[in-house]
Amino acid sequence: MQSFFGLEANGLLSAETLELMKQPRCGVPDVAGYHFPPTKIKWPKWNITYRIMNYTLDLSRKEVDQAIQEAFQVWSDVTSLQFTNIFDGTADIMISFGTKEHGDFFPFDGPLGQLAHAFAPGDNLGGDVHFDDDETWTSDFRAFNLFAVAAHEFGHALGLEHSRDPVALMYPFYTYRDLKDFVLPQDDVQGIQALYGPQKGTVNAKAPARCHPNFSPDAIAEIHGDKIIFKDIFMWYPQITQKDWGVIQLLWPGLPNQVDAAYSLPVKDLVFIFRGKEFWALKGNNILHGYPQKLYELGFPSNVQRIDAAFHDAKIGKTKFFTGDQIWSYDERFHSMEHGYPKLVKKEFRGIVNKLDAVYQENGSIYFFCGSVQFEYSICHKRIIRTVHANSVLGC
Repeated sequence: MQSFFGLEANGLLSAETLELMKQPRCGVPDVAGYHFPPTKIKWPKWNITYRIMNYTLDLSRKEVDQAIQEAFQVWSDVTSLQFTNIFDGTADIMISFGTKEHGDFFPFDGPLGQLAHAFAPGDNLGGDVHFDDDETWTSDFRAFNLFAVAAHEFGHALGLEHSRDPVALMYPFYTYRDLKDFVLPQDDVQGIQALYGPQKGTVNAKAPARCHPNFSPDAIAEIHGDKIIFKDIFMWYPQITQKDWGVIQLLWPGLPNQVDAAYSLPVKDLVFIFRGKEFWALKGNNILHGYPQKLYELGFPSNVQRIDAAFHDAKIGKTKFFTGDQIWSYDERFHSMEHGYPKLVKKEFRGIVNKLDAVYQENGSIYFFCGSVQFEYSICHKRIIRTVHANSVLGC
């Protein structure tokens, strides 16, 4: 342990060593030869399933689901890995909360100390992730942020060991990380890409079941009155795909294989696609010359790493961007961000309190998608007037 953390390896229980041992940390050992994951073990496929077996009482189920999804996205953003949540049966990565001895012969130690642990890819316990429910789990800076710990543990579940770089996500000790400002450190990017390679073109994945009750879109845009709905590597556009899903990169080969947000600009007959820190402009089947461009070219500060959702209000010529709990307003006529932004989403749209997956505007309403739920917000009445399943956007 002293050697791993750059201390004098003298075997003495010095004050410095004791201080290090008392810090909250991951329960996976650091010493070579004692790792749960032996070197270079990885999943032999791109689409990996996960299942949340139970929930902590510290957070709502929605908050846990969101933290877990965002923690997986940390890794899918820099590889071609896709993660699918299943609700019964055995998943590749089984996620659970437990205390003390919880069935894997690696008991937790109560509050503080070990926060969680994970197992390398493989059968049975392989890939599983356990969180110590004696800890206090949060979605902010208090106590232990579930997203921060989960993102670290999922690195182990994918085959990564601990890093000696104190800045790295895979450093053994807990560090609070705010999703809004989070960018995967280069040490972690190099580690995961050494196992799975960088993002490629398309990957094997199963097209979404249109009327699945847990369906949630990644992004929605409109072209000439018809909605384009994006989910994983697929898109659904009635004029092109009729009743079936098509693969995004078969229609637009230069786009990434997954979309964070999208919106249309009818006055120019354009569709804008966002992924990570980049965005593309499409006209018909063509990507405009000069794209992709970077988010900062729209006026976003460097700490905005992705767009969660967006829609264009043609009446006022402004596009609304959603990032975490904030909203931004971009004036398409003057090509600049409006003064006074960002603002809090919950103050601009009463009742919308969760991070958004997708949004679009139609016939005097704005439709917000949060997980498997769709909220219809009346612009005139400035409130939510209807709540339905997200899959209703597909006619379900």
